[in-house]
Amino acid sequence: MQNTAADPGHLLGRRERRALSMTIPSATPRLAKRLLLAMYVVFTSCVMLGQADQQPPKSANAQDRTGAAAPGGDADYVGSDACVTCHQDQDRRFKNTIMGKVMLHPRTPMEARGCESCHGPGRAHVEAGGSKETVAIRFGKDSPNSIAEQNAVCEECHSRGTHLFWKGSPHESRGMACVDCHQVKQELQVSLTSDARFNAPLTENKGVKMQQPELCLRCHIMRRAQLQRSSHMPYREGKVTCTSCHNPHGSPNPSQLIQSTINENCLACHTERRGPFLWEHPPVMENCANCHEPHGSNNPQLLKLRMPRVCDSCHDGSRHPTQPQPLSSIKNFNRGCTNCHSYIHGSNHPSGNAFLR
Repeated sequence: MQNTAADPGHLLGRRERRALSMTIPSATPRLAKRLLLAMYVVFTSCVMLGQADQQPPKSANAQDRTGAAAPGGDADYVGSDACVTCHQDQDRRFKNTIMGKVMLHPRTPMEARGCESCHGPGRAHVEAGGSKETVAIRFGKDSPNSIAEQNAVCEECHSRGTHLFWKGSPHESRGMACVDCHQVKQELQVSLTSDARFNAPLTENKGVKMQQPELCLRCHIMRRAQLQRSSHMPYREGKVTCTSCHNPHGSPNPSQLIQSTINENCLACHTERRGPFLWEHPPVMENCANCHEPHGSNNPQLLKLRMPRVCDSCHDGSRHPTQPQPLSSIKNFNRGCTNCHSYIHGSNHPSGNAFLR
């Protein structure tokens, strides 16, 4: 390959180089290279000046993407040491949280500001003697800042990963603030169930106001009633929680599910129901919720209807009668279709088109 950086003539076209070679004698190649180099310098200078004219001027109070203030704005920041002078109890609890441990070893100028990275410049607050009204950014129900302003502070850092789809999510569109569920300066002091107590780390702090699913059930009242039914998801036993299936910060999937479909969400745990099968059951392939109520039911196996009515909702009486039969009738043995058709989720037997056992 030719070194194009050493020869600026590569920027000219074939016709320009030919015309230039005709006007410059071949006996002076050094003069030709100098002329080409001068033309290249003039060309690049014009391009750089044009790009500079198109960029809008930056405001004096603008901040860069890392959170560092423009020159002249640093005078309003007093540092976290001034905050600890009065807020010693908050500092003690904050140091044991995930965010507090991160800010002990800051990676960006925003994290290095400590308390003022979230609450804004604190000079006016200090000069006013600690008046609550002088805090630039306050959180909670008594905050004069709007919910959008409060959430914007959190989104400065929490905008990737599980928070990628927060904009336009059901919780964001309903005007929920991050502090409605999270409390960054509060350690969890709640009792766990007998099973979860042995599984949860002793020093875990998620920054939520209370344990799941109690945190979610404050608003989702209907789900609380469903989870109290006889057949329910094992949340009371401490085996699953709401975020095992849903992403509360938003998801591109229906019902804020973690997986792309309801079936994929269910099959993440119920792997024995995953195909492919030689004989597929169409309602099972379509949606698990066609037969099951995932949050809880008064019927066995989280069924929406008891046997055989859950099957009769799709199957007509052309082969098996759907009307009540005597207990001795072979057509309705033990009042349950699965007593004979046990492989209703799919069968790999060559003669399993009827899903028989």
